[in-house]
Amino acid sequence: MTNDATSIAVVGIGNSLLTDDGAGIHTLERFAEENVEDGISCLDGGTVGLALLDRLANLDGLVALDAMILGKEPGAVTVLEGEDMDTHLRNQRGSVHEVGLSDLMDALRLRGELPERRALIGIEPADMDWGTEPTRPVAAAVPRAAAAAQDLVRQWRTGEEPESRP
Repeated sequence: MTNDATSIAVVGIGNSLLTDDGAGIHTLERFAEENVEDGISCLDGGTVGLALLDRLANLDGLVALDAMILGKEPGAVTVLEGEDMDTHLRNQRGSVHEVGLSDLMDALRLRGELPERRALIGIEPADMDWGTEPTRPVAAAVPRAAAAAQDLVRQWRTGEEPESRP
């Protein structure tokens, strides 16, 4: 793989009908507003399933965006890359979607199509009840999470050092 990754998918995960569970979808929407470059696919992964398998195969990079329960303050943004992401998914602590994401990553690994560059960017939720808008702390975190995704994509495409990480 060269420094100039050209095939990158940014996948928003979650249910936008459950307040902060939609954090990944809201972050994807924010990311997509500012990132319309060739080679970057923005995908609404919903509650994740193996239906995304072919769309995520043989990529140069994959960024998953989701609500992630780690016991931090609501709105905290966490970036897990590579093996850190894999370890987190194997432990399956956090969002219910991570089980589906874990299965998806395992299927890509078994097929020999797991992106070397991969990351999970999560926002700590405050509430997972019915509602189409995120809570105030999660809404405030969405721009930071989108910026973290943008920073990763830029780093992967150019080989530059990251500008900022939450």
